[in-house]
Amino acid sequence: MQLLRIYECFCDATRLRLLNVLGRGPLCVCHFQEVLKEPQVKISKHLAYLRERGLVEGERQGNWMVYSLPAKRSRDLQANLACLQDCAGENPVFRRDLTRLKALGHDPVAGSDTFRLHTRLNLSA
Repeated sequence: MQLLRIYECFCDATRLRLLNVLGRGPLCVCHFQEVLKEPQVKISKHLAYLRERGLVEGERQGNWMVYSLPAKRSRDLQANLACLQDCAGENPVFRRDLTRLKALGHDPVAGSDTFRLHTRLNLSA
């Protein structure tokens, strides 16, 4: 992956927030809405941008599109994602996002359970 492509994706606050949250595990658009408190259209637009450039992957699970960081990451992407995780801890917006994610019941240690998260949000397939 080209370094320039990574930085193009990193130059937007919403995309940085999405990548930071995805560092904790896969999520669908409705979860991003709850965590970031942003409209679905805005989140979907940024996820599409990241997906087209290879920074996120999407997989359909029933009615939901679940997004995750790529399983195979270039050294440059891995280094920049690690830097994002380190720096995000100092920013109140990023910390608030992770607090909201935890409140949804997302447990990175136990793994992401999309069905459980949708049930908690009263969504059905």
